[in-house]
Amino acid sequence: MTLQSKLDAFKADFEAGKPPYNVPYSVIETMHRATAELIASGAAQKALKAGDRLPDFTLSDPDGNPVSSADLLAHGPLVISFYRGVWCPYCNMELQALQEALPQFETLGAKLVAISPQNPVNSRKSVRQNNLTFPILSDPHNDVAAAFGLRFEMQDYLVELYKSLKNDLPGFNGDESWTLPMPARYVVGQDGVILYAEVNPDYTRRPEPEDMLPALRQAAGRAAA
Repeated sequence: MTLQSKLDAFKADFEAGKPPYNVPYSVIETMHRATAELIASGAAQKALKAGDRLPDFTLSDPDGNPVSSADLLAHGPLVISFYRGVWCPYCNMELQALQEALPQFETLGAKLVAISPQNPVNSRKSVRQNNLTFPILSDPHNDVAAAFGLRFEMQDYLVELYKSLKNDLPGFNGDESWTLPMPARYVVGQDGVILYAEVNPDYTRRPEPEDMLPALRQAAGRAAA
């Protein structure tokens, strides 16, 4: 079963209001409105693309250790997934799929990290709940996401909806700004050039992990040359 088919099945149950979700249709309508507006804004087209250079960054892992992009790339190509947070079921299913694909990435010499605005406590929770062996790096205020062109500010009506659903992003993130990253996936070669980029303002749509393998093979070929 593909990642997207799992996401579609979850979305169908959620939007049908099946237990344990029992979400009123007004909530679904608000979520659809927010996604449609983000798509219409053209924000995804402004994000970094294949051929662009990776912005340098240093972020903390769940144990508080600094992790730099330079150190990661010193060991091989890099796969980056931007992760909204432990509260997002779509993101958690994506992390689980990436974990399943991790041996294929490692065979090609690649490292995998997720980047999230959530604080280290919640990153540790994400790692534990999803049985991850790769780190989730904390991106305070979504500053690295902004450098990639992924950060967006939530509309007031969406903030109110999240509050009503007890999705307290300031509590999860330690940041009062109510911003999120658009879900995104990148493959970066050891020279710092982005070889693959997939950004989707619809958080229910995610690429398959296997979609990155051609770019990782390309990166491995460059490193061997």
